[in-house]
Amino acid sequence: MPVFRCLHAKFGPIITLRFGSSSAIFISDRFLAHQALVKEGALFSDRAPSFDGTNQRQISTAFYGEKWKSLRRNLTIEILQRSRMKSYSLPRKWSIELLLRNLKLQSINSGDQPVGVLEHFKLSMFSALVFMCFGKKLEDNTIMEISDIIHRLMSSFGKVSMIYMISFWPKILTKFLFGRFFDEVFRAGQRQREMFLPIIEERKRLKEERSRNGDKDHQLIESNIVPAYVDTLLDIKLPEENRSLNDDELVNLSSEFLIGGTHFITSTLQWIMASLVKNPHIQEKLFNEIKGVVGKGEEMVKEDDLPRMPYLKAVILEGLRRYPVASFLLPRKVTEDVVLNGYKIPKNGIVNFLTGDIGKDPEVWEDPLAFKPERFLMNDENDNRGIMFDIKGNRELKMVPFGAGRRSCPGYALALVLLELYVANLVWSFEWQPVDGQEVDMEEIQEYALTMKNPLKAKLVPRF
Repeated sequence: MPVFRCLHAKFGPIITLRFGSSSAIFISDRFLAHQALVKEGALFSDRAPSFDGTNQRQISTAFYGEKWKSLRRNLTIEILQRSRMKSYSLPRKWSIELLLRNLKLQSINSGDQPVGVLEHFKLSMFSALVFMCFGKKLEDNTIMEISDIIHRLMSSFGKVSMIYMISFWPKILTKFLFGRFFDEVFRAGQRQREMFLPIIEERKRLKEERSRNGDKDHQLIESNIVPAYVDTLLDIKLPEENRSLNDDELVNLSSEFLIGGTHFITSTLQWIMASLVKNPHIQEKLFNEIKGVVGKGEEMVKEDDLPRMPYLKAVILEGLRRYPVASFLLPRKVTEDVVLNGYKIPKNGIVNFLTGDIGKDPEVWEDPLAFKPERFLMNDENDNRGIMFDIKGNRELKMVPFGAGRRSCPGYALALVLLELYVANLVWSFEWQPVDGQEVDMEEIQEYALTMKNPLKAKLVPRF
C-alpha cells in the first residue's frame, strides 16, 4: 500500500484519517499491532459493519460474539484439529499425484519450452480443498469453474479492498464510487450460489439417509468416510437464535473455506517456487535434504516425511515472510476506550492494521528483501538444526502471515502442511530451471492478494 506507506513515513506508526464526523485509524508498527491484537485482543476482536450487511455470513467478517465463536469452534474442532486433518491425507495425496502427472505430461510435450504452472497449482489445490469442503470428487471442469468464480469474487474484492480500510466513508458516497464493483461481486456470488447449493442439497440428503440408517460420525470415520466441512455446518445450531444455518450462510462459509485454503496458499506456493527457480543453490540444498529423508525408489514425499525436513520448513517460512499475500488485516472495531503506547483509541473506533511490511522490517530482519531460508534455522540444545519460530506472534510480531490474536487464521496449520507437501514433491519430482536467457520475473501486483504480475513459467526437468 504505497499511499499508506508514505503517510506512515511522514506522520508516524499510527495515523487517523477523517471524513466529516467519521474517522479510521491505521497502525503499521509491529509493537503497537502486537499490543492491540495479542495483549489487548479482547478489545480488538470485533468487526466494523459491512456495507451490504453480510457480516454474519462468514467467520472472518462476523461480529465478535456467540455466533462467531460457534462457527470458529466448529471449523477448528471438526475440520482443522490434527487428527481430523490427518484423515484427509488421502485427498491431499491424489491431488498432488494429479499435479505431478499433469506437469510431467506438459513438460514432455513442451520440449524445451517453458511450462506455465499456476493453473496446474489451482486445479490441484482446489481438488484437495473441494473434497474437504463438500466430501466428494468433482470433475476437473467443475473445479475450474468454481476456481474461476472465486477468482472473480476475490478480484472484485481486490478492486474495492480499500473500501474496507476507508469504511468511515458515508455509504451513499461509497456506493456511488464503487457500485460497479459491488455489482460484479453480486453477479459472481449469484453464480457461486447456483453451483454450491445443489452440492449442499446432495450432502443434506446423504446425511439424512445416514441418519435414518443410524450411522454416526465415528462409524463413518472407521469406514474411511470422513465428514466434510459442509456436513459439520449442517449440524450447527446457532446458540442465540436456536436455528440451523440458512442457505446463504452455508454458501458463504463454503466459499470462505475455499478462498482461504486455495487462492492464498496457491499465491504463496507460486512465490516460493519462483524463488527456488531464481535461487538454484537453495533449490539444490532443499533437494539434498529431501533425498536424505525419502526412501530410495520412492516417487512421492509422504506427509510422515515432513517433520524430518527443517530446511523445507525454513523455505516455507521465508516465502511467507518475503511475500505476504495479505498487506492488511480486515478492520477491527474497538469495544472500549483503550490506550496504546500513549495513543488513545476511542470506543467503537475502526482500526486497520497494515501488516504487509512487518516481515520486511530492517530492524528485525537482516537484508530483508533477500530470500534466505537460513535465517529461520538455529541450533537447539542438542546441536540439531531445527525450526524455532513463533508463527502465531504470541510473543512478538516479526511477520504476520496468518493474522494474530483471537481472530488469527484458524487454518494456519493446514496451510503449512499443504505448502510443505507441495513444495517438497515439486522439488523432488522436477528440477526447476529458468527460461533460457531470462531472469525470473518477480514483479509484484496487489490484487486481493500479493501476486506475481506475470505468472511463473519455468523449464521442468523430470528427475525420474
